[in-house]
Amino acid sequence: MNSEHLELRSRLEALAIDYWHDVDSNGGVGAAKFYVDDGIYATTIREYRGHDAIEDFYLRRRDRGARVSLHLVNNFRLANVNAERVHCQYILSLLAADGQPVLPSQPAILVAVVDEVLVKQIDGAWLYESRRITPLFRGETPTTG
Repeated sequence: MNSEHLELRSRLEALAIDYWHDVDSNGGVGAAKFYVDDGIYATTIREYRGHDAIEDFYLRRRDRGARVSLHLVNNFRLANVNAERVHCQYILSLLAADGQPVLPSQPAILVAVVDEVLVKQIDGAWLYESRRITPLFRGETPTTG
């Protein structure tokens, strides 16, 4: 790996962590801003396309009431890298439950592969064209996605 590849990997991993931090600490209020206008947030069950649909998803999630979540990003890697478009993949572990902290400790309710496609904007920022979450393991506590 050359230094440019490592710098891009670090930048995009930080972007993914910032996204999930917004979800965990702010209920996803700013989540749609991480996507291009017609960006896709998808699970194996549902797909949300565009800023309005993504904002509505996170609004419904917040309207359910108090929820504690931690989205943990591991094994981040890049593929199909070019100057304008990058494919990323990582393992996402989700610890979550409804209620206020401190909640009983449980194992992750979801371990999934996340596939993302990012596109570089004119200003140099990277935005998500798509994020697809594919579960590998799932616990008994339901996810909100």
